[in-house]
Amino acid sequence: MTDTPPDTDRIPLLIDTDPGVDDALALLMAFNDPRHEVVGLTIAAGNVGLPHTVANALKLCEVAGVDVPVFAGCATPLLHMAEDAGYVHGRDGFGDIGYTPAARQPEGEHAALAILRLSHEFAGRLLLVALGPLTNLALALRLDPGLPSRVARLVVMGGAVTGRGNTSAVAEFNIGFDPEAAHIVFDAFPKVDLADWEAVMEHGFPHRDVERWLACGHPRATFYEEISRKTRQWAGDSRGDRWHSADALAMAYALEPSAALEVVERPLAVELAGHHSRGATVVDWQRRGGSPDNAAILMRYDQARFEARIEAALAAR
Repeated sequence: MTDTPPDTDRIPLLIDTDPGVDDALALLMAFNDPRHEVVGLTIAAGNVGLPHTVANALKLCEVAGVDVPVFAGCATPLLHMAEDAGYVHGRDGFGDIGYTPAARQPEGEHAALAILRLSHEFAGRLLLVALGPLTNLALALRLDPGLPSRVARLVVMGGAVTGRGNTSAVAEFNIGFDPEAAHIVFDAFPKVDLADWEAVMEHGFPHRDVERWLACGHPRATFYEEISRKTRQWAGDSRGDRWHSADALAMAYALEPSAALEVVERPLAVELAGHHSRGATVVDWQRRGGSPDNAAILMRYDQARFEARIEAALAAR
C-alpha cells in the first residue's frame, strides 16, 4: 500500500450493504484502501434484519477507527417478504458473539436519500458498490431516475450467471431476497459491473490460510476472527476445504478493476415470475434477444492480488 494521496485525488466510494460477515471483510478492505475515500454506508435488511445490520455497520466503523456516516434504509424488500441468512451469519449477523454496541448512532437521513444526495455531491466521480439486496438503490431510482447519470461506476455482488444459485436452485441470495429491486437496478443502469456467486466459488481460500491471517493479533483481525467463527465453521462443514467471501471479491473488483483477468459483457435480466426461477439472473450468452450488454461479468480475478488485499485489511501483512 502507498501513502494516502490528498483527499481531492481519492475516489469517493459509497457502499450499500447489509452486514453480515462477508460484508464486514469487504468494508475493512475499503477502509484500508488509500486510493478511495468511503463517503457513506447505506444499510438495508438482508443477511439479518435492519436493526442488526445498522448496529453491525456502526460497530465495524468503531473497530476500524473510521468516522464514516451510516444511513439506515429499507427494513423489508419492496414487495415480498424474504428469509434472511441468520443461519449462516448468526442471528445478529456477526456470529452472535455479544459484542458491546458502538457508541455512535446512525444518521437521521434515509439511505435512499443519502444515495441521491451523495450522487449529486460527487457527480461523475462516485463509485457505488452494492453488497446486499438492492432495495435501497431501487428506491433511490424510483425517487430520481437520473441517478445513473451521476454514478461513475456501479459494482454489484449478486446473481448466479449460469443458474447455480445459493438460495434456491437458480437464485443467489442478494438478488433472490428482492428480485423486484434488482430488476429496477439492472433496467436503469446502462452498465453494471457484476461479481456473481459463481465467480465467488472460483476464488476461495484454504481455511488454514484464513486462520493464519486471523491469528496476526491486530484488533481488526481479532474482531473478525470472532464474528466469522460461526460462518467459517458452517462453510467448512458445508463446502469443504476452502472458504469463500462473496462481498470481498466484489470489493476487490471495485477497488482494483485492473486485477480482473477475464470480464465478459452480456445482456442480463432478472426473472420475477417463474415458479422455479424467481430471482434468477438470466444472461443472454448468445445475445439472441437483441438487448444491449448491461452487465460486465467478472469471470476470473488475480487470486494473489485478491488475497493480498484481504491480508492487508486484516493487518496480517
